[in-house]
Amino acid sequence: MIAPGETIGILGGGQLGRMIAMAAAQLGYRCHIYAPEGDSIAAEVSAAFTCASWDDGKAMAAFAADCAVVTYEFENVPVAPLAALGEVPLLPHPRALETAQDRLTEKRFVTELGGTPAPFAPVDSTEDLAAAIAAIGAPGILKTRRDGYDGKGQWRIMTPEDGQALDLPAKPLIYEGFVTFFAEFSVILCRGRDGDIRFFDSAHNVHESGILAVSTVPAPAALREQVPAARALAAKVAEALDYVGVLTLEFFATEEGPVFNEMAPRVHNSGHWTIEGAVTSQFENHVRAICALPLGETRLAAQAVEMRNLIGDEAHDWPAILADPANHLHLYGKAAARPGRKMGHVTRLTLD
Repeated sequence: MIAPGETIGILGGGQLGRMIAMAAAQLGYRCHIYAPEGDSIAAEVSAAFTCASWDDGKAMAAFAADCAVVTYEFENVPVAPLAALGEVPLLPHPRALETAQDRLTEKRFVTELGGTPAPFAPVDSTEDLAAAIAAIGAPGILKTRRDGYDGKGQWRIMTPEDGQALDLPAKPLIYEGFVTFFAEFSVILCRGRDGDIRFFDSAHNVHESGILAVSTVPAPAALREQVPAARALAAKVAEALDYVGVLTLEFFATEEGPVFNEMAPRVHNSGHWTIEGAVTSQFENHVRAICALPLGETRLAAQAVEMRNLIGDEAHDWPAILADPANHLHLYGKAAARPGRKMGHVTRLTLD
């Protein structure tokens, strides 16, 4: 058990790291951020900051020497340089990073556990793409196997001719068939070092332009019927990875049942509602898990909760948002409100 007063290292300096650090501070921990970018919004609320490249072994080792445990706030942290952390525990285990960083590896892993993803095929050439479209059909989505998020690194292919016209990037790709679904939802769990698993309520997620726009709980009844099967798969994933911390799996709700979309080995945007809307937030429970503390209660703290992302200039509407006393505003401190950039979120609780 890592006692309050110790230092938690966080790899990555964005808003998820910022919210982990804020939850850690509430429990009496200090945080040390490691990130290549100098303008870290996580570092602004943390006790220490190392700004260095991922492959700077000397800087990584010095960072580790200051930490009792290390975690990460996004899944694209390069795995190989993490060997420089030495004996300091890295939680979740880097095997979760290795699995989630490659969409093909991830889908094969979930399939082996009994999950059902969209039909998929690896693509490394125009011939591979033509064969994948012929086997799976169109429409579909071509994605980079690594590094894509929030709709980046993706191309919609509506007809075989679209595939023929595409100038493929020189990187491994995956083609996925379209899934007919009536809703999207996420399963967020927290697994402690002792194997204890707690689930948060599954939010109904609505995306706009590939970016999460709104998450609401409780989800509609038809969606909630699919949650037990999705939770069972998520638990299998956590057990197979010997996972410690918060883990998220995203699903499509279909007439045939839940279809796996992707996993995120970290706290998740669709769980931001838990800060005010759950008895214990995903961020606090993540800190509790990696420090081997007892996990907190995850049930709803209100009748209903809605979380809405503030994208780009929407963050400038803070006066109107705060004028409604039922709103809880979270601004991330980012300097520039660019289109498609998550600048904050607002959570609204229904208490009766």
